[in-house]
Amino acid sequence: MEGKERRKHIEELLKSHKTPMSGTGLANMFGVSRQVIVQDIALLRAENKDVISTNKGYVLFTPGEDNGKKAVVRVKHSFDDTYDELNTIVELGGKIRDVTVDHDIYGQITVDLIINDSHDVDEFIAIMKKSKSKPLKVLTDDVHYHTILAPSEKVLELIKDELKAKGYLAEPDD
Repeated sequence: MEGKERRKHIEELLKSHKTPMSGTGLANMFGVSRQVIVQDIALLRAENKDVISTNKGYVLFTPGEDNGKKAVVRVKHSFDDTYDELNTIVELGGKIRDVTVDHDIYGQITVDLIINDSHDVDEFIAIMKKSKSKPLKVLTDDVHYHTILAPSEKVLELIKDELKAKGYLAEPDD
């Protein structure tokens, strides 16, 4: 199969799957190396396809799918509060698209999370606990940002109010 045809199939697969597909799984499916898939994903992105890399694999993000509202919140909390922070957002109907830190040297560093429900929160926390790596927020004294998607402005406000009540929203000078 030629590269162009393979990329078309990869795009269709990502469109039809609501859960991430691993690079290794895609490589096995097409009988190519994982590196070829990484290159295919880069070429799809160059064609303005919004392919997101998560710790679970690749997903195709279609902004119109959510038909809701979006907000970026600035938060600060301990490692132990990560579960509660993420769960608070999804239990109130929000989805976490990414995490961003504002690093003094490197500028903004953003990583796609794609956390849509409590199952995703559980998986993410399990990975965090198992990993020897530290979360990005350790680079910025625990201050970080999340892009939150919600079905309405009202839901976004409820989420922000609850994060504030729990002491997770960071003040501008934190």
